[in-house]
Amino acid sequence: MTATVEARPADDLRTTVRRLAAAQKGATGAPAYSRFVNRPLGRLFAALAFHAGLTPNAVTAVSAAFTTTGVALLALARPSVPMGLAVAACLVIGYALDAADGQLARLRGGGSPAGEWLDHMVDAAKASSLHLAVLIGWYRADVVDEVWLLVPLGYCVVDAVTYFGTMLNEALRTQHGAPTRAARTSQPAGIGRSVLTLPTDYGLLACTFVLLGWTGLFVTVYTVLFLAAAGFLALASVKWFTEMSRLPR
Repeated sequence: MTATVEARPADDLRTTVRRLAAAQKGATGAPAYSRFVNRPLGRLFAALAFHAGLTPNAVTAVSAAFTTTGVALLALARPSVPMGLAVAACLVIGYALDAADGQLARLRGGGSPAGEWLDHMVDAAKASSLHLAVLIGWYRADVVDEVWLLVPLGYCVVDAVTYFGTMLNEALRTQHGAPTRAARTSQPAGIGRSVLTLPTDYGLLACTFVLLGWTGLFVTVYTVLFLAAAGFLALASVKWFTEMSRLPR
């Protein structure tokens, strides 16, 4: 469990970042990009937002604005190298701000149920809309054969089910008094799991959009990540069902 951070507006930016880093113990089993890139970047954004006097909900809103911009570009603009760079930048910044809102809440003394609800709702919308935007963009620009349109459609289903399953698991574990994922990942962990789950990392997916201008290469990488995400969901579903079967009635 990540502790509340004792920070003061009088602290300088470096001190605030250092306080956050010292208190950050969670998500040690997270995929590599989220763990080693996005979490530190979110920590910096959280410190900047703290000194700017922003609320966690405001940071969530800014995160949603960046992500929505990237999604809109995907759906409405023709794929090109500059457009791919713009989409990747929007998604990467949006993801970092998504990591910042919770850290900012801890800097301010703790979050709220409403803030957590808002954060999860934005995440749920992001999980599906990104792939639907890829589908719409490919269809409008007519840059791939029709059969490839099944890839973002399938990716949308896989990500939506994975997100729902993750949230449902936590809710059922809490309801039945079992340790939650947050509690388990508060313990130190090696980097093996983080590296193995890297292909399922949203941050890695966001970065791949720099390849959008090279359609053949992007389609190949995007499809490989889809297959990895689908394989992860299949294996995880078996594990999750087994865990749920062991919960007390």
